[in-house]
Amino acid sequence: MMREIWVPSDACAVNPVKLSPLPDAALIEECRRRSVALLRENQSPHGVLAARANPQSRERGYTAIFGRDAAICAIGMALSGDAELERLAPLSLETLAAYQAPNGQIPKFVDMERQEADFWYLGCIDATLWWLLALDFLDRRYPALGLRAGHAQQIALGLAWLNAQEHQRFFLLQQNEASDWADIMPRSGFVLYSNALWYDVKRRYGQPQLAETLANFSQLFFPFSGDNAEYRRARLLAGYAIDQANHRDLYLSFVNFSFFGDEGDVFGNLLTVLLGLTDAAATSRVLDALAARGVADPFPVRVVCEPILQASFLWRPYMSRHEQNFAWQYHNGGIWPFVGGFWVCALAAAGRTEEGWAALAAVARANALDQWRFTEWLHGQSHAASGMEGQSWNAAAFLIAHRALQVGVAPFAAPLPP
Repeated sequence: MMREIWVPSDACAVNPVKLSPLPDAALIEECRRRSVALLRENQSPHGVLAARANPQSRERGYTAIFGRDAAICAIGMALSGDAELERLAPLSLETLAAYQAPNGQIPKFVDMERQEADFWYLGCIDATLWWLLALDFLDRRYPALGLRAGHAQQIALGLAWLNAQEHQRFFLLQQNEASDWADIMPRSGFVLYSNALWYDVKRRYGQPQLAETLANFSQLFFPFSGDNAEYRRARLLAGYAIDQANHRDLYLSFVNFSFFGDEGDVFGNLLTVLLGLTDAAATSRVLDALAARGVADPFPVRVVCEPILQASFLWRPYMSRHEQNFAWQYHNGGIWPFVGGFWVCALAAAGRTEEGWAALAAVARANALDQWRFTEWLHGQSHAASGMEGQSWNAAAFLIAHRALQVGVAPFAAPLPP
């Protein structure tokens, strides 16, 4: 069962969208209320489903418990202020742990109807990362549950699986292409998004070579500072980007041998800001660069600055499956409201509270389209709603962002809370 959605052939047509007439404050409160209701609706006896259950979502595999989705939902549920959602927050993580592979990998998703786990074509790297991050978050929020102590064996296995994929001089994870949340994109080798998560996991779980991971992360993904890497192989990899990259105010989406990603990975750059890998100057540089490229207009947030075109050497034939990942669609330039929640969190973490509330209202407007569809993604140019409706992580990310603005610091921001 695969999470793949056919995109209607008219998705590229310019479609005027009907926006909610509510003022910002009322709209935000309405979206908060509906987000809680959607997460309640999407609960199952084994955890939160990726999307609202209906014939289409069942056919496309969205009524499974996905590792990355469920982890983000667990955090959102814990921050929801709803007693029932808080009580259920650990349930999905328990299910994922029960289907952990013998080598330690957490599944991409668990299909409870078939009672089987799926680990994707080339292996899904970020489900394990998100599971570890969410488990620690819930353990800190609900220490009486003893989640880390109760899952000590699964944690050790998961960390061992990740450490087996860490380069022993860069101390960064290596992965295949199409192996993380952007699972029909050609990012491979050292990937920004995955390694931002890896740094946070290492920090939370006291893993060795944390300082080396941070140093190599900065030098490899942002080689434009003028600092020369000490490791000669790092200098070689960075040299290609220094000579050819266009987006020199953003972190590269990936670095491989002799080639790299310069499309402007918005989610990866936001996580870099949120998870403690940037100082104040770098945070401002990244947020200003993304804003200047209009990634949050009119809805937060478009997930790449410039899509990969079919003429590019990075284009892969699989990107056209189900007409899905052409330019301005899906991972290749589509607008994802759940990533919009992380945009708001980054603004909150940077102290840009006024911008954050305006952005949160824009995320609410995206979720409200088509009578509160909570759509998976929108076309990056026409803004037509696409993908599956009733997305759980849209609701969860909105609640996380709302809480971030209320307390003035994002739940993902470093340093970790006590």
